[in-house]
Amino acid sequence: MVDMLCFLFLQNGVDVWLTVVLAVVGLLVGGLIGFFIKHFIVKNKIGNANNVAQTIIEEANLEAKTLKKEAIIEAKEEVLKLKTESEREIKERRNEIQKQEVRLIQKEENLDKKEASAEKKQEALEQQQKNLKAQQEQLNKRQAELDKANDKVVEELEKVSLMSKEEAKQLLIDSITADARKDAANIVREIENDAKENGEKKAREIISTVIQRCAADQVSEMTVTTIPLPNDDMKGRIIGREGRNIRALENATGIDIIIDDTPEVVIASGFDPVRRHIASKAIEKLITDGRIHPARIEETVEKVKKEVEQTIKEAGEAAVYDVGLFGIHPELVKTLGRLKFRTSYGQNVLNHSIEVAHIAGMMAAELGVDVTLAKRAGLLHDIGKAVDHEVEGTHIEIGADLAKKYKESKDVVNAIMAHHGDVEPTTVEAVLVAAADAISGARPGARRETIEAYVKRLEKLEEICNSFNGVSKTYAVQAGREIRVIVKPEVVNDASTLLLAKDIARKIESEMEYPGQIKVNVIRETRSVEFAK
Repeated sequence: MVDMLCFLFLQNGVDVWLTVVLAVVGLLVGGLIGFFIKHFIVKNKIGNANNVAQTIIEEANLEAKTLKKEAIIEAKEEVLKLKTESEREIKERRNEIQKQEVRLIQKEENLDKKEASAEKKQEALEQQQKNLKAQQEQLNKRQAELDKANDKVVEELEKVSLMSKEEAKQLLIDSITADARKDAANIVREIENDAKENGEKKAREIISTVIQRCAADQVSEMTVTTIPLPNDDMKGRIIGREGRNIRALENATGIDIIIDDTPEVVIASGFDPVRRHIASKAIEKLITDGRIHPARIEETVEKVKKEVEQTIKEAGEAAVYDVGLFGIHPELVKTLGRLKFRTSYGQNVLNHSIEVAHIAGMMAAELGVDVTLAKRAGLLHDIGKAVDHEVEGTHIEIGADLAKKYKESKDVVNAIMAHHGDVEPTTVEAVLVAAADAISGARPGARRETIEAYVKRLEKLEEICNSFNGVSKTYAVQAGREIRVIVKPEVVNDASTLLLAKDIARKIESEMEYPGQIKVNVIRETRSVEFAK
């Protein structure tokens, strides 16, 4: 039976085995129990039990066979399924491998083509190198032959000319340089002549444009006077009911009165410095008095006018007395006094005129020329600035006309007209006046320019000039409005001085900022010195 059970187990698997075991165990247990309890019943039913057992065994065998067949079928189906999937994967992998093989073959073909092309190019390059090498050898041979021929020619030329190669080269360079500089200087002169003929019109256009663009700041600085007020309530009193007070003040003084949001300030605006002074003094008196109405305004303005006229007269007389002059026409003295209220670049013109008179007188005394004439011309040289806002023309033309009108001498008139170089001076005194005017204006602190900026500008000017080859010494004069450059005569010739002046002027224009213009004088002189013993 054990053999049978093992056979069934092997044939039908675990489930059949368990079923059989359970059945057998049940039978055994039942048999044993029946044997002990009902021995005699067992004997009677042994036959039936054997039949039942046989039936069970047969059924178990049938069920085991069925399960075996089903298991075999399932196993075959699973094997078939796995086989199909593996075959599909193998087929896909084979296809992928075939594609990769095709790609590799194509890449190998491309690489072979490129390698063949590179080999061809390499061969071509090697051939070109060989050709170039051969050509270079031929050129070297040709160059050697030419060098030998050139050396022979040079030796023959040196023998004929009695000069070395370097000496001849330097001579040729010097000759070409001199000719080029001479031609350049001639061209520059032609350009200058053309510029003088056609440049005046263009210069006027440029100057008028510059004046239009730059005049606003200058005018706002020199044409207004600020009058302080004790409080802002005073503004309303100056304006008056419906503006009658301010209109009366403007009509009486001829000056525009500006009242804006600036706290505790009234501005008097006008070109006439004397009228501005009258307006400011009248407003100050009205504020002090406290009575501000049209009648009082006219009365106060008239009173201030008389006081200012007296001040002007006294200032003119004091200036004449300070300089030590006599016989000047009273109207000229009065006009001279008006310069007390005139400034130029922040410098009081009356004080400037007195300085010029003293300086010109001292220089005239040192030179032994007419001291009185020098002082007189120096004191009156800027007289035109007193009325240049009323009369058309420059202050030089206006001053010369005033001097002629009041019977001043021709020498005084010439000094007035020549002090800025507009005309040629006819006397030594006229030259002294021009020099004294430059000295007074150039004095550090005299005009609106700090000493540091003044010194730096002069140093920069001299530094620029000294940077040029052949310059021996440089002097900045007339407050930097003129630069005098002394050159070495053995380095710079006469024709080169013009070009050097042009180069210096261009460099100054590009590297410096300065008011007006700077005159560049290049001086070349040759001195021969010998001592007799």
